[in-house]
Amino acid sequence: MAAATKKVPFATSNSVNMNQGKTIEETYQKKSQLEHILLRPDTYIGSIEKHAQTLWVYEGDKIVHRSVTYVPGLYKIFDEILVNAADNKQRDPKMDSLKVVIDGENNLVSVYNNGDGVPVEIHKEEGVYVPELIFGHLLTSSNYDDAEKKTTGGRNGYGAKLTNIFSTEFVIETADGKRQKKYKQVFSNNMGKKSEPMITKCKEGENWTKVTFKPDLAKFSMTHLEEDVVALMKKRVVDMAGCLGKTVKVELNGSRVPVKSFQDYVYMYLNSASEPGSERPKSFYEKVGERWEVCVSLTEGQFQQVSFVNSIATIKGGTHVDYVTNQITNYVMNAVNKKHKNSNIKAHNVKNYLWVFVNCLIDNPAFDSQTKETLTLRQSSFGSKCELSEDFLKKVAKSDIVDNLLSWARFKENKELKKTDGTKTAKVNVPKLEDANEAGGRYSEKCTLILTEGDSAKALAIAGVAGLSQTERSFYGVFPLRGKLLNVREATPKQLKENKEIECIKKILGLQHDKQYSNVKSLRYGHLMIMTDQDHDGSHIKGLLINFLHSFWPSLLKVPSFLVEFITPIVKATHRNGTVLSFYSMPEYESWKGSLVGNASGWSIKYYKGLGTSTSKEGKAYFQSLDKHKKDFIWMDEQDGDAIELAFSKKKIEARKNWLRQYEPGTHLDQNQKLIKYSDFINKELILFSMADLQRSIPSMVDGLKPGQRKILFCSFKRNFVKEAKVSQFSGYVSEHSAYHHGEQSLASTIIGMAQDFVGSNNINLLLPNGQFGTRSVGGKDHASARYIYTQLSPITRFLFPKDDDGLLDYLDEDGQTIEPNWYMPIIPLVLVNGCEGIGTGWSTFIPNYNPRDVVANIRRLLNGEMMEPMNPWYRGFKGTIEKGASKEAGCSYAVNGVIDEVNETTLRITELPIRRWTDDYKAFLNSVTEGNRDENGNLPKDPFIKDFRKYGDDATVVFEVLLSEENMMIAKQEGLLKKFKLTTTISTSNMHLFDSAGVIKKYDNPEQILEEFFHLRLEYYERRKKVLLENLEFELLKLENKVRFILGVVRGEIIVNNRKRADLFLELHQKGFTPIPKKSKAVVAGATDDKDEAEDSLEVSGVRASDYDYLLSMAIGTLTLEKVQQLCADHDKLNGEVDNLRKTTPIVLWVKDLEALEMQLDVLDKYDAEAEEARKKLKGDANGEAGFKVSKQAPKNPRKYTKKAINEEVSVETMGKPSSSTMETENAAEVVKPKGRAGSRKAPAKKQEKPSPSSDEDDEIESLKDRLKAYRLDSSPEQSADMETDVLRVPAGRNAARKKPLAAVSVISDSEDEPDLDDDFDVQVKAVPETKKKGGRKAAAANDKAAKPPAATKRRGPVSKQSQGLGQQLLTEMLKPAEESGISPEKKVRKMRASPFNKKSGSLLGGIETMPASSTSENADVIDVPAKARPQRANRKQTRYVLSDSESEDSDFEQASEDSDSD
Repeated sequence: MAAATKKVPFATSNSVNMNQGKTIEETYQKKSQLEHILLRPDTYIGSIEKHAQTLWVYEGDKIVHRSVTYVPGLYKIFDEILVNAADNKQRDPKMDSLKVVIDGENNLVSVYNNGDGVPVEIHKEEGVYVPELIFGHLLTSSNYDDAEKKTTGGRNGYGAKLTNIFSTEFVIETADGKRQKKYKQVFSNNMGKKSEPMITKCKEGENWTKVTFKPDLAKFSMTHLEEDVVALMKKRVVDMAGCLGKTVKVELNGSRVPVKSFQDYVYMYLNSASEPGSERPKSFYEKVGERWEVCVSLTEGQFQQVSFVNSIATIKGGTHVDYVTNQITNYVMNAVNKKHKNSNIKAHNVKNYLWVFVNCLIDNPAFDSQTKETLTLRQSSFGSKCELSEDFLKKVAKSDIVDNLLSWARFKENKELKKTDGTKTAKVNVPKLEDANEAGGRYSEKCTLILTEGDSAKALAIAGVAGLSQTERSFYGVFPLRGKLLNVREATPKQLKENKEIECIKKILGLQHDKQYSNVKSLRYGHLMIMTDQDHDGSHIKGLLINFLHSFWPSLLKVPSFLVEFITPIVKATHRNGTVLSFYSMPEYESWKGSLVGNASGWSIKYYKGLGTSTSKEGKAYFQSLDKHKKDFIWMDEQDGDAIELAFSKKKIEARKNWLRQYEPGTHLDQNQKLIKYSDFINKELILFSMADLQRSIPSMVDGLKPGQRKILFCSFKRNFVKEAKVSQFSGYVSEHSAYHHGEQSLASTIIGMAQDFVGSNNINLLLPNGQFGTRSVGGKDHASARYIYTQLSPITRFLFPKDDDGLLDYLDEDGQTIEPNWYMPIIPLVLVNGCEGIGTGWSTFIPNYNPRDVVANIRRLLNGEMMEPMNPWYRGFKGTIEKGASKEAGCSYAVNGVIDEVNETTLRITELPIRRWTDDYKAFLNSVTEGNRDENGNLPKDPFIKDFRKYGDDATVVFEVLLSEENMMIAKQEGLLKKFKLTTTISTSNMHLFDSAGVIKKYDNPEQILEEFFHLRLEYYERRKKVLLENLEFELLKLENKVRFILGVVRGEIIVNNRKRADLFLELHQKGFTPIPKKSKAVVAGATDDKDEAEDSLEVSGVRASDYDYLLSMAIGTLTLEKVQQLCADHDKLNGEVDNLRKTTPIVLWVKDLEALEMQLDVLDKYDAEAEEARKKLKGDANGEAGFKVSKQAPKNPRKYTKKAINEEVSVETMGKPSSSTMETENAAEVVKPKGRAGSRKAPAKKQEKPSPSSDEDDEIESLKDRLKAYRLDSSPEQSADMETDVLRVPAGRNAARKKPLAAVSVISDSEDEPDLDDDFDVQVKAVPETKKKGGRKAAAANDKAAKPPAATKRRGPVSKQSQGLGQQLLTEMLKPAEESGISPEKKVRKMRASPFNKKSGSLLGGIETMPASSTSENADVIDVPAKARPQRANRKQTRYVLSDSESEDSDFEQASEDSDSD
């Protein structure tokens, strides 16, 4: 036993397999090639064993697909002879007959063709006849010359010899008509024996070849030719008929095969595949050139192919089938995915549904083996191309294959989605779910799942449910949604599968994919309640949830009361007596507010836009009166389903546009109804979200701003944003003061976008970029974080949006807070200046930038009644070209080209890129075409054509030097340098959509159409401006008259103010006919007042309150003097003059003056752009010569550049007094450029300077100074002054700034309580401009009064409080008075020898300003003329700071500042 189990040591295979009895000679043998073929036949002809396989065979005159048992080797030796006969067609195109006989009973096969016969001649080198050589000697062939391209099947020199070897008898017969010889030879015994050739004569022109053989069946373990083998052989004969086509008549056993073309051959397959009596499947045939025939049909999901290469049946396909199939699959895939974007079809998915038939001729084909089942030759070596036509591919794409693919995609999608199905179980594990105790149990139908908008709403829902009884509480579950649900109708299967929100809802409810629900018994909850905020986004969330259910379970929406919504109040009004009113829609609240009339006092208003606003106590109250807050959705008919599809399906784009066009402002859902139809929800509530989304995406034609940008501009004006602040801080200010409801990051991005000024961004940036706001390197995305960068209002902005128009706008109201207007009214259409781009619900828009000067010029033409000139896109700082292309009905297209110059034979210099082609992207492109430069994955470029490149540009400019070979330079020049280097793009004006002034979306065909519509609206607003300014001036006159009467009454003792009750004084004023002027109310409800004022204002006579006389009673006691009466009378006279002048001024004149002021600012921008460009050149030096490739120097082109950087460091008074970050540099004022058309001589000869003659009448001095101030302001642009605003006084260069003709300027007279509230968050700093008036003082100015044009009427200045003045402040005009009367030439510098008395107790905006040409208003002031010094460098100057103050403690600082100013 032990011996039997003894282990044998490991042995090598040789020692194990070697018979120990064999000799060395017996073990190691050498075989002849013939012996080797017979010994190892599988190497040459394939297996000689029987194989069972499902194949196509020919029987009963048709092709049948069935299981067969055959020997591959036997099939192969038959095929070799058959292919040889077919090859003869390639050698002799005249061949027209192929006859095959398969005699199964006698085991005989013969193949005959009438092509050229085999040459009957002795081969000189081998010494045998050629037929014997090629049929009886191995490795002989006519196909060995690979330099000769042949489209035959033979290749290796085996072929027919293998048939001879595996036959008991092999007969070759041929007729050589050329030599008139007929040849016959018989081989037997597996080519071991051969007879002598029999050569006889034949007729000239008689050519044919016939091979007859008897297979050696014993070698194939067969006794006779079996039926399956014969059927397979017959099918190969039919193949030949299909491959050779109609030019060759193919016969089988004496009968012609019923196939005359490749199409006929394909039909045999399709007829066989179709069901009996049914239609043949569609097929699509195309012949490509002389060498390719392709036919395509469809399968049920399994790829099939029938292919031939030079008549060889490649039953496993190969590269030729892949070549054809890939073209079809890629085309169909792209077509399906383009039309059905969520189908996510891949090329291999398309392939599975194709049945491809290919018949081709290929040069010198190479196969995987001698059996030639798979073609392995590369496509590039085919010798011909098979590029399928567009028509053929379209036909395939329009076939049923698309439906098959989509059905498969749906099946796969459903299969994947079923993996996330829920079931009706008692417990589910879902994070953040507060599950109902009864969910999934016997009472699940009574349970309600509350889906809330976020976690804070979930807390409110839980608090509300907690207020119910313990039994009721068990029927409520709560689950918070994270933001907005996915729009499942347009989502990809992958998105659906990976969406956790959808998976959670399915699990919680127990939903099963594709299931039809007639009731809710199989669900864990019987009701689904939506609880969202009462805003537009809340409506969108409701809509998305409805869309989710309608897409997958439309039957659920038809179940009564399954879907419900929970509404909360939008506004609550609480009276002091405890009465609380709740309003569920804004129209409802507005209606109630309007009904109060005079009974509004005592109400306080609170807005509830978010669920998080409600307290837990309020939440409990909501749920305790659930019926009041719960609304059921009901399904009425298919119109409900159509409405849901209309809102969310991409197939309904046009219908959705019409839906939005029909929107009427004021549309809202009636919340008093208990039941809500789905169609009503879509058409009355969801449409509000769609409109809001559209408005956020597409700007207004009037101001070119989207709501977010408008809010930023509104807050900039409200804050008087002239002192820089961090973007992050300013975004917080905007959120607070303009009711911005979206993310802080989004707001910061908008602010940054409004300040960007690189090429391709804004032509006029409304905010200044103080810091890194992004560059053209990556399109502005390289900006710094909002907490690091600063911004402020750009100086030019107020010239675009004059302050005088602010009061004409229609301001919105939100949460009881006045916010931005519907739109601003710039003096030119900003949408054309800065362009726009956006995509909203149903519409998208793109408007390029245009030159503001072109816009201004066209406005002037319209004002003059002339035709506009066409405008072309223009981008500030862009050095390339913009060329107009073909005009279409919908708009024009423009080619935007960069700049590329040839430096020498091998070097190119690129100095500009097309608009919005960013520098870093272009550098990546150059890297991708540089020789030897590997990408991040280590791959070499596919088509490199440059040797190297270097980059010399900076953040604002582009300079690339490219080195390439002379050959590639020639190729690039022939193709076009711009095209080759991708330096050309296209922009179009065919998609110009904007909201018009009525808030209706409108398509514009060209920029002139936009400008014309804007023109009429803007002109109307200039008329309104004039009207309002007149009303304001007349109102001021009325106040002045009442103040004069009041002061005179007090001075004369007719009105006793002191030691009296306020009520008695009020009655007396009322009886004496003083005009009551009510205070501006700040109450949130119309007519309501603050509680603290209630007692004070309770006295009322004929609708007039005691507070209506505060403008008289609040006057400082120091103003109740005769001097004040004289001053007010003088002011009254001046105001009368202003009114007269304003009445004479036309709206057109007002507009022209604004345009002139804007053009001056554009000149300033151009000047700084030019200076910045010059500075950049000096810093960089000549990059073209110093660095880079060795090139021949050429004079570089220096086009004008508009890239503006460092403007913040050097901006002067010409830019409306833009302050620096810390102090106001009054000494740095540059000379103002005088616009064309201004009155007054600019070339008047200089007169001798006259000494100032101080007046003894102080009141007259004050009065004249005010007039002079007005003259200053008329020659500048829109007002920037108010109580807290910086006011830059720009003195005109001409003599028209006369004192005696103030025209429409406004004096500073009004009380602060009657002026609009201004933000006082920030200090105000002031710059002044040196007077540029000609020598001669007042006389010269007065002499030129008649030459002055009527200037624009400007809005009255901000309030200067009389009370404050009594405490120590003085009028602004008093501080400026000496400057008017002095007449000192600006060519000489005036040094103040002692401090002005006006500096005492002064908190005024201006005083002791060094740039004004006089220093004192005192009668005994000593003035010394000192020659002007040369202007010192900026860095060496002292800065002057002016601080607003009402206290005496700051006097010394102010005086010190004045002395510092004068000491330079």
